[in-house]
Amino acid sequence: MPGTSTAVESLPLLDRRQAAVLAAAENGRFVDVVRSLSTEDWTKQTDCPAWDVRALVAHVLGMMEFTISIRQLVHQQRAGNRAAGDRPLVDGMTEVQVAERAHLSTSELVERLTAAAPRAARARRRLPVPLRRIPIKVEVEGVVETWRLGYLYDVIHTRDTWMHRIDITRATGRPLVLTPDHDGRIVSDAVAEWARRHGRPFRLHLHGPAGGTFSGGGGDDGQETTLDAVEFCRILSGRGSGTGLLAQQVPF
Repeated sequence: MPGTSTAVESLPLLDRRQAAVLAAAENGRFVDVVRSLSTEDWTKQTDCPAWDVRALVAHVLGMMEFTISIRQLVHQQRAGNRAAGDRPLVDGMTEVQVAERAHLSTSELVERLTAAAPRAARARRRLPVPLRRIPIKVEVEGVVETWRLGYLYDVIHTRDTWMHRIDITRATGRPLVLTPDHDGRIVSDAVAEWARRHGRPFRLHLHGPAGGTFSGGGGDDGQETTLDAVEFCRILSGRGSGTGLLAQQVPF
């Protein structure tokens, strides 16, 4: 395979500055895609079974407003907990986000999203250190994990928006803008977490503008995989299926 392999052990974790740059850029790209939608696009089904494009945009808007407003944060957590019942909290929160924005017209969704996107990126960047250290319980593949709020704000919110931008372009046929410096960094961070989670040797060749060649745990005796970078992340997110090490999911 052409190209130099990057050892995942050498990939640094996203620092606060990098995370802020990625968040601002991704929020902007998401807005650009939404602003390009035609009237017919809003009702098209996405890879999220319960959501069409309109519901997906309402969710992303709700999550942005969650990060901007402490009042919204508290409200969505409380209402989401009631809606979730025996399910994970995130399921209840996303239902609340979509339901509470169902009355908005598509033009109102675009207007609020356009206003919220830069504010949400700034709010995430300015999250005080004591709050960044707050532990939160999250269920991943049926296992309860403890995350720091800073990880949710720095990593997961950007991954979530990025993946939903992909969902929209797949549903509508709109162009998917991918660049090595932005999308490639999101993908490499996901690769590194995937490697930490399965802890086994591998060689990974991801093609496309966001791709790269990676290895971990020595790599020589591990599983070798070659596929598109976006499809790799779709599989890790649960939108596709994979065997071997690709069965290890990563939060998006």
